[in-house]
Amino acid sequence: MFTEILVLMLSAVLIENFIFSRFMGCCPFLGVSEKPDTALGMGCAVIFVMTLASAACNLVYNFILVPFNLEYLYTIAFILVIASLVQFIEMFLRKVVPSLYNALGIYLPLITTNCAVLGAVILNMQKYSDMAKGQSLLFSVLFGFFAAVGFTLAIVIFAGVRARMEYSEPPKSFRGMPLALVAAGLIAMAFSGFSGTTLG
Repeated sequence: MFTEILVLMLSAVLIENFIFSRFMGCCPFLGVSEKPDTALGMGCAVIFVMTLASAACNLVYNFILVPFNLEYLYTIAFILVIASLVQFIEMFLRKVVPSLYNALGIYLPLITTNCAVLGAVILNMQKYSDMAKGQSLLFSVLFGFFAAVGFTLAIVIFAGVRARMEYSEPPKSFRGMPLALVAAGLIAMAFSGFSGTTLG
């Protein structure tokens, strides 16, 4: 069991990183990565939502959709679950951490349609739906958590690089987003070194 969890962690965080390998969640990756603090806040929000969404969607799928033969509604059901969780975290941040809420701006509500979150719960369904219900729930939650950690790692590294680029003087045509995309490509190349790695 420990080996399987370790393999799952390395796979979700590094080998199949949602941003650099699956290209999911690119909108917040580019939009909220100007400052490391904001990027970390966004990453924490995604970790919270993706982990809870993985658990909630697994329960909805196994105990509601499958028993009533409504599996074909899984996409709509998952989006509704994710939207509810995002509303909860939005209200929580607005009351408890208003500075982070203001810094995240429009990107916090966009977690509702963040393809990384939706992609994680759909991948959970495809990978772990054949397991026993308890084991399926455990691996779904772990995959959601580690995938979100990989997302956070990617966005924080990118934000750190962008912060350092503020002190550079590139040609006018490279300033802003063009240079940021070049940096993202270089980081993606570093992560691609993990592709093809065989675990287990």
